[in-house]
Amino acid sequence: MSVRPLVEPDLDRADEVFRVAFGTFLGVPEPERFFGTADYVRTRWAADPHAAFAATVEGEVVGSNFAANWGSVGYFGPLTVRPDLWDQGIGRHLMEPVMACFDTWENRHLGLFTFSHSPKHLELYRRYGFWPRFLTAIMKKQVAAGAAVPGRVLYGGLTAAEQPDALSLSRALTESVYDGLSLEREIMATQAQGLGDTVLLEGADSDLDGLAVCHCGAGSEAGEDVCFVKFGAVRPGPGAADRFERLLNACEQLTVEKGLGQLDAGVNLARQDAYGRMVDRGFRTWLQGVTMHKPNEPGYSHSDAYVIDDWR
Repeated sequence: MSVRPLVEPDLDRADEVFRVAFGTFLGVPEPERFFGTADYVRTRWAADPHAAFAATVEGEVVGSNFAANWGSVGYFGPLTVRPDLWDQGIGRHLMEPVMACFDTWENRHLGLFTFSHSPKHLELYRRYGFWPRFLTAIMKKQVAAGAAVPGRVLYGGLTAAEQPDALSLSRALTESVYDGLSLEREIMATQAQGLGDTVLLEGADSDLDGLAVCHCGAGSEAGEDVCFVKFGAVRPGPGAADRFERLLNACEQLTVEKGLGQLDAGVNLARQDAYGRMVDRGFRTWLQGVTMHKPNEPGYSHSDAYVIDDWR
């Protein structure tokens, strides 16, 4: 067994292993069809090929892992291994290059999403200094109509000259949520790969009130008929709850504009009011896991944070 960078000819096989691994663990009837038309492997490889890794046995890809750089925050996954090779240490080998990425990037807060009911998953990641904190709910809502939201702008609708200023404003917003947090790479990867769009909410004094990086439809991380909020946040402080409601309205509007029927969004349950407001709007949990953090600190998962993400 060896670990090396994941390269483009590996992607079909890595995608197959990814689906079979998750589907087998969760006991679905046809594991190779798990996740349907959603794509995690190709999208994450294309976002940063230097942060994608393959485990091979006799030259055949049997597992993969991916790292993501959000400025001061780094997370990884999905880490998957072919089921007949589980419990043979391959997962540990796939952790090493990812941890090296974090060292190179100098991320201050690291995380991952995993199955809260699986002792072996929790123990594997604990060995690398990650600690389980609050549950994270992956929620969904059927959307039939979305009213126009004043001050909503789509990053994809901006000119090439306007986009750098929008990225700068987005960085200022995420910095206000957590020091050093930056979603610029996700915004640009979503745009470059045609995966969806980023919702921007204009605020007073030319600042942003909120943003949401959204994947839309088949071939993205959302899948067929789904708009998936990969990351969303609003400016903290007085009025944050109202801004969060406005951001959710804007995401529903995008869902309808894209001709999609379902809006998916994950929220850490430490963000109590954000979670409660999503439940009140009709969101329901369809998948639940736990985020693990290194160091054992909340990061931006606390009661005053109005943030959507799930670190899958």
